[in-house]
Amino acid sequence: MALRGDERYVALNRRARHDYFIEDTIEAGIELTGTEVKVLRRGLGSIAEAYAAERGNELILVNAHIPEYAASRFNHEPRRARRLLLHRRELNRLLGGIKRDGITIVPLSVYFNERGRAKIELGIAKGKRKTDKRQAEKARDWQRSRARILRAHGE
Repeated sequence: MALRGDERYVALNRRARHDYFIEDTIEAGIELTGTEVKVLRRGLGSIAEAYAAERGNELILVNAHIPEYAASRFNHEPRRARRLLLHRRELNRLLGGIKRDGITIVPLSVYFNERGRAKIELGIAKGKRKTDKRQAEKARDWQRSRARILRAHGE
């Protein structure tokens, strides 16, 4: 679990920035059951293969894995679809972007805010091609070797 200010990260999607150009981020709430919140507070859960999809007139988090809570008989389904809670204006903007521009809504992180509410950071993204990924990797390698060279000359 990583920390950023008062926020405790429960799950991170490190692959998202590699596979997509993240144009903007937005914070949303997640509709969870009690056992799901307990599991997330323990730091379990994965959003590596998750994405947000449109169902009806709302956004749904699909394929996020929150394991079952061991001490309960009334458990939840680990990969069930969970409703994302957004203001109507934000929701309309995202749904319009999905329909018009072909953007993808990718979850970047799940965390608890300072009030103890489970939140999800969504990235408004466009997919990267293989060549884009190669160029990003080259730039990253160059930055690494440049830092190494500067360290060697700075000593």
